[in-house]
Order: sequence, then C-alpha cells, then structure tokens
Amino acid sequence: MLEVKWCGFDFGQCLMEPTSLRNPLLFGDIFKQLGKPEKINNAIRKYRILKEKYGDYSIMKEGHRDEILTYVLDGDQEAMDLFNIKEKEILQPGEGLREALVYLRDQKISINVVSELKKTLGPMTSNIITGFLGRNDLTSFFKELVTPQGKINTADGSVDSSYIGLTKQAGTIYDRLKEELAEKGISPSEAVIIGDKPATDIIPAKARGFKTIQYIGYIDSGDVGADYKILKFSELTKIVKGKVAVNA
Repeated sequence: MLEVKWCGFDFGQCLMEPTSLRNPLLFGDIFKQLGKPEKINNAIRKYRILKEKYGDYSIMKEGHRDEILTYVLDGDQEAMDLFNIKEKEILQPGEGLREALVYLRDQKISINVVSELKKTLGPMTSNIITGFLGRNDLTSFFKELVTPQGKINTADGSVDSSYIGLTKQAGTIYDRLKEELAEKGISPSEAVIIGDKPATDIIPAKARGFKTIQYIGYIDSGDVGADYKILKFSELTKIVKGKVAVNA
C-alpha cells in the first residue's frame, strides 16, 4: 500500500471521462441554439479529423484547444463559448471518483490536479478544469490545479506563474513540483501521480521518484511500470493511505 502526503490527478480521460461525450449531441445542441443547424455535420466531421490528427481527445483538448475554435468551428467565438459550456454539461467524472476523493480527504492527503492543459481560451480561472470541477461539485476536494498555464489555488484563485511554460511530457512540471513539495517537507516518494497516459503521467513522473498509478478505466496503454493500475477510482481506497497530515 502506498503511504503518501500528496496526490495529483490527470484531467482528460481521467477525472473527466470522455466516453460520456457524444459529439452529435454536443455540436447539435451548439448549432441548434445558434440557429445554424446546417453546420452540425461539418463540425462533427472536422472534430473527428482533428482527433485523428492528434490521436487522442485529451491531447487535442488539452494542448490544441485553439484549433477547435479556428478549424472545427471556423473561428466562431460564440460557438466556442457554447462548446465550453455544453462540454461541461455532458462530460461526467470517472467511475468511483467522489468515493475516492472523500477517502483521500479523510486520509489528510493533499489532492490536486496536474494537467497538460496548455491553452485555455479565456481567463485561467474559468478554464475547462475549473468549470468541470465546479459543475460536478468537486472543487472543494482540490487544493491546486497545476498546468503549463500556471498553478491555480482553488481557494482564492491566485495563480503561481512559476509553472508557466512547463509541461508533463518534458518532465519540467514534475521538476518544479519536486522543488515545491520539498519546501513543504514532502519527498517525491511521498507523492503519487494518477493518470492514464504513459508519456505524460507515468514515465516522466516515475523517473523523478514520484509514485504512479495508471488509470485504465478509459484506455489501457499496457504495462509501463506504474506502481499500480486501477480500473475504477474506488480502488484507490485499497492501495493509498495518508502518511501524515499535510500542513500546506
């Protein structure tokens, strides 16, 4: 069993379960509301093309969200605003997430998001992660949102700019996290990263001494050396426990 003081969850295809996103419903709602139903099929087609280009919905939406506006929606900002709203309404948390978050909080483990979200199309404090957590009444569980756009404190909305430009895939986000956690008396071996993607969530985090848990509830990328694999978030109650209370 892992004894930790801090944990970081990936967002796309992890906290936010993409299987609940039905593209025809999403774009149908958007363009019907705008009075442009003739644009529905083309938007669905372009969205699939964009997904094929990057190979993964979460990579597309975290790192190339601006192309949804410019390519899929032909630069229609009103449609993009509706996309951000409707996406949050349709997408649901991964199975067993709330149960796991309650458990981790009771274990006095600091809970955070560590996402590769690079472009937000709007104020950082109203990005897709913040909106999704708020809509699903999950914000209170998370202390901070760590992204290449900065680190948001969920309590007061302040942004730590020292994370700007850092990424998970390059490992620089984990380098900065190690420094910051060390200042709080937390070693990487007392911190766990939970995510689905080997190249961003597992391999670079493990190389820096973090404990890792690979979430395979959406897709199983095979054995990449994670400490544990989970199919449902409720499994965290059996493999993680708090080491000591975090004063952070």
